[in-house]
Amino acid sequence: MKSIGVVRKVDELGRIVMPIELRRALDIAIKDSIEFFVDGDKIVLKKYKPHGVCLMTGEITTENKEYGNGKIILSPEGAQQLLDEIQAALKA
Repeated sequence: MKSIGVVRKVDELGRIVMPIELRRALDIAIKDSIEFFVDGDKIVLKKYKPHGVCLMTGEITTENKEYGNGKIILSPEGAQQLLDEIQAALKA
C-alpha cells in the first residue's frame, strides 16, 4: 500500500476529510457510500458497491449475471456495451 503522506485530524463530531487525491484515484464522488473495515490496528476504507450492481450501467436487475468467477456483474445492456467496446478495440 502506497502512502500519499497526508495527515488529517478527527474533528469534534468524529469526522475526517478524505484528500481529493484519494477521492479522484478511487472515483469517489460526493454522496457516495464508503465501507469501513478493521484489519488488526488498521481502518480500511472502501467505496461501497451493492451486490449485484452492473459494472457498466450501475443497474441492479434480476437479469444481471456474474462473469469472471463473480468478479464482474453485468446487466444485458451492460454486457452489450462492454462487448461493443471490446469489438471496437480489437478492430483498431
